[in-house]
Amino acid sequence: MQKAVILIGILILSVVFSMNQEAAAQKPKPKGKDQKAVAEATVPNINFTVSMSKPWTHLLEVEMTMNWDQMPAKAELKMPVWTPGSYLVREYARHVQDFSAKDGAGNSLSWDKINKNTWEIDTKGAKEIRVSYKVYANELTVRTNELNDQHAFFTPAALLMFPKGQISAPSTVTVRPYGNWKVATGLPEISGTNGSPANTFRAENFDILYDSPFEVSDFFEKKFTAGGKTHRYVFSGEGNYDADKIASDTTKIIDEHIKIFGELPYNDYLFIVNLRGGGGLEHLNSTALQWNKFGFKPEARYKAFLGLVAHEYFHLWNIKRIRPDVLGPFDYENENYTKSLWIAEGATEYFSNLLVQRAGITTDKELLGSLANAFQSLQARPGRFETSLEDASFNAWIKYYRQDENSVNNQISYYDKGEIVNFLLDARIRAASNGAKSLDDVFRYMNDEFAKKNKNFSPADYQRIAETMAGESLEEFFDKYVRGTEEIPYNEFLNPIGLRLVTGEDGAKKAYLGGLISESDGKLTVRALPSDSPAYQFGLNAGDEIVAIDGHRASNQMLNYLLSEKKPGDKLSLTIFRFDSLRNIEVTLEGRAAPNFRILPVPNPSDDQKRLYKQFFGADLK
Repeated sequence: MQKAVILIGILILSVVFSMNQEAAAQKPKPKGKDQKAVAEATVPNINFTVSMSKPWTHLLEVEMTMNWDQMPAKAELKMPVWTPGSYLVREYARHVQDFSAKDGAGNSLSWDKINKNTWEIDTKGAKEIRVSYKVYANELTVRTNELNDQHAFFTPAALLMFPKGQISAPSTVTVRPYGNWKVATGLPEISGTNGSPANTFRAENFDILYDSPFEVSDFFEKKFTAGGKTHRYVFSGEGNYDADKIASDTTKIIDEHIKIFGELPYNDYLFIVNLRGGGGLEHLNSTALQWNKFGFKPEARYKAFLGLVAHEYFHLWNIKRIRPDVLGPFDYENENYTKSLWIAEGATEYFSNLLVQRAGITTDKELLGSLANAFQSLQARPGRFETSLEDASFNAWIKYYRQDENSVNNQISYYDKGEIVNFLLDARIRAASNGAKSLDDVFRYMNDEFAKKNKNFSPADYQRIAETMAGESLEEFFDKYVRGTEEIPYNEFLNPIGLRLVTGEDGAKKAYLGGLISESDGKLTVRALPSDSPAYQFGLNAGDEIVAIDGHRASNQMLNYLLSEKKPGDKLSLTIFRFDSLRNIEVTLEGRAAPNFRILPVPNPSDDQKRLYKQFFGADLK
């Protein structure tokens, strides 16, 4: 009897379940606006307000509001630990203070700091939470924040938190400037849209938000058109710049980029220039630059500034869109390791100098002089035998931004050697293809096959595409000079394009001590020592304070004088303080002449060499 009742019950439940399934299948699915509403309900509505009511305190004030029908019981807000383009964990959360949380009605919510960059909030069932905090901002670099009575510059990765798992969520940022300051950012402004307050900007996701720096000040703005698109320079601070000339020369540089890639991948572009410090950081439709306020003269310094502009601008493609393996989408809480920074930065440095030359701003001789200097600098680093380009790229997180007195002996720069190797790769491709292809074609192909298809490339992809353009295997080239640490035979790559490297030395060999020894506040201190220098071999250490040289009071002037009076093989007596203890070190001096690397034409160049040179540099080989 009980079994019969159970069977009848199961039968009834099966019928009911089938009817419900049929009804659900016949129920119309949301369309149009209804479908969009369902999609929007799955992500939070996030709004930031950034204020600076007391700029002299260096405290940026942040309010973050998050509305969400699916608010978790424990909402986690996270601060990035680094910003793309600058490969070091910088621990931005260390600058956060005065954190608090409330619900939509203004009731306080409890919260806890659960790790170095995560704040966990007990939402108590609220559909809206309001968070406020302050960030100490007193460091002007292109990857940090600064607020003072002159301006505010902030990179959102160092200021704005993101909800756990919601990197793809859109957000708005409203900036409340101090006094009559203006706001510049690459984000689109939506002020007045749906009642949005003034200076409100929208980001489609946090990758875009974190890629859009802000400058807030009484800046000078220069607008110009290049490639049919609107561009802006904003200069914060006084300086000896000529905005019209900069805009004109930048237009020439942009035109050269268009010749490679065919189009501009943005609606508008912003150059932020803070007239203090130095450096730059690339972004999707903007760049943050820093330059000395009087660094636009003489002409050599001005050309160096345009080189920085060209470098950050080339990043529009190389790294922002042509992305190495793990660099995008980003993990903002951990290191993002790649072996391809020598491509991302080294090739960008190479092209920036090349495109400034193509734009007619520098000459082919100036470009070759710069490359010769790069060769000479690399050859002066014992570290070239210790670290490959791929290793330097991979270890950037622990080495590049943390140079010490021994770095010259065990490291190379993926910028500097990367520029050199990409130049030689370009020369190899041009020679192997008889001028039919170049590194331009490599990046044009990568733009089409990776950037436009939203795919990342691997180290193997770069080699494969270079080999395709060269029409031959480049395994030995990459194995020796990219993955390996072999000495570079420069003339092997220069000769086919009509050039040769001359490493002759200026003058006779003179007594040589070696090392970076600097004078400050009356103290002569050893800063760094190449391992192939006599100073290193005879026991001088970085950090030693030299107090006497051959019994005379130590100074740079005295050191140079005594060295000029000695010859190779002579001895030099140094009295030093090391850890507050006095000791003497005797060094046997070597003989070296000042190196003078030059890239010159080969004697009696062939017609093919002349042709390849002209294709390369747009000038006759003389």
